[in-house]
Amino acid sequence: MTAENDPVPTALARTPAAASFPPGFLWGVATSAYQIEGAAGRDGRGVSIWDTFSHTPGKVANGHNGDVAADHYERYEQDVALMSELGVGGYRFSVAWPRIQPDGRGPADPRGLDFYGRLVDSLLEKGIQPALTLYHWDLPQALEDRGGWRSRDTAFRFAEYAQLVSEALGDRVKFWGTLNEPWCAAFLGYGNGIHAPGAVDPAGSLRAAHHLLLGHGLAVPAIRASAAPDAEVGITLNFYPVDADSGSTADLDAAHRIDLLQNRLFLDPVVEGSYPADVREHFERVCGTGHIETADEKIIGAPVDFLGVNYYTSYRVAGGGEPDGPSPWPGAEDVRFIDRGLPRTGIGWEIDEDGLRRQLVRIHRDHPGLKMYITENGAAFDDTVEADGRIEDADRAAYIEGHLRAVHRAIEEGADVRGYFLWSLLDNFEWAEGYGMRFGVVRVDFESQQRTPKRSALWYGSVALANALPD
Repeated sequence: MTAENDPVPTALARTPAAASFPPGFLWGVATSAYQIEGAAGRDGRGVSIWDTFSHTPGKVANGHNGDVAADHYERYEQDVALMSELGVGGYRFSVAWPRIQPDGRGPADPRGLDFYGRLVDSLLEKGIQPALTLYHWDLPQALEDRGGWRSRDTAFRFAEYAQLVSEALGDRVKFWGTLNEPWCAAFLGYGNGIHAPGAVDPAGSLRAAHHLLLGHGLAVPAIRASAAPDAEVGITLNFYPVDADSGSTADLDAAHRIDLLQNRLFLDPVVEGSYPADVREHFERVCGTGHIETADEKIIGAPVDFLGVNYYTSYRVAGGGEPDGPSPWPGAEDVRFIDRGLPRTGIGWEIDEDGLRRQLVRIHRDHPGLKMYITENGAAFDDTVEADGRIEDADRAAYIEGHLRAVHRAIEEGADVRGYFLWSLLDNFEWAEGYGMRFGVVRVDFESQQRTPKRSALWYGSVALANALPD
């Protein structure tokens, strides 16, 4: 690491009052398998839908793919050492399903399990808590060929996969997540097709959403059967507070439908064990409810120990629009998303720190007692490498600080938030954006694979070690 003893930039030092976090607050960083591992053809790994999608011309910016990515498969020890130097206490990573079951079914490949076992052991040796996510979108292609998440069978295959991983790692991993952002997997993968597998099937995307939730519900007891008694099992959902552009009936209805699809369709059945009436009505209008069997909602509502909250921005919406090409909003294709004139990150997302506070307080209000972790929050910016090799990314550090202050305010308002995992440790393959969008607090030179901590990494590490934001 470099510049460890340098003063924090003035722009970051001029912050509001100090904010201490509760004792035991878990400070971590996050990644996902396809975005960083590389080694696509190594040690028996099967083909995922993202391998197929990224190798399809025109699907990913600049024709990029995850074949090599950040080469984490070979360099995981170096990356764990970086985390240790930063002083973080947790690492959220995902397991590549095709490394465990190349075709999505059958016995586990011991080489895949061995890799994740080595990674977990390396983390534990450094005093870093492994936080494992079972599914971060890299479905085995063989399962997609049989229908993917539009097929009910995939939910049962996912539960079998979860059992294999928990049997192998359950003695060491105490923090288990089933799915990451099923909204993206369902509606970007099967709705407007900008993510793998690239399908444009509005009705099928809603069925996929249900089957993803069913897979989660089936996986929870499968994990608990082999994990340690004190293991925590949960799910990670991406939340976007939604505001109507006005008090008109059309705008209020638009906000209701987007909130339903983005937030309540996923959270309510997980926590309450049933779909709300308006969610069922939305299913009925768009795709029917024949795919929802009698016991499904009870299965989906298997008790969880925590909710993972991913947050990047919020929405202001209005009604009265016209559908403009494939949409990730089945049954809400007419909704208009309003530009509020807020500052934006490099990927174009509006920056709304207070939206995170509002969302956490809303979850606390609607579901009292639900323990939460911020499992992703971060920003892409265009980093500049100085002549001496430094990356002075004050914009990213300011983004992180603003959102951490929002988390602190939410805790003061009663939200039970136990930790924060920064997205992301490393610059990586940013899905359909390829390598053009850098979210990492550690820069990766994708030619040499050299890692360089950015100023934001050093700043975040100091916050983690102090368990407090600075004066």
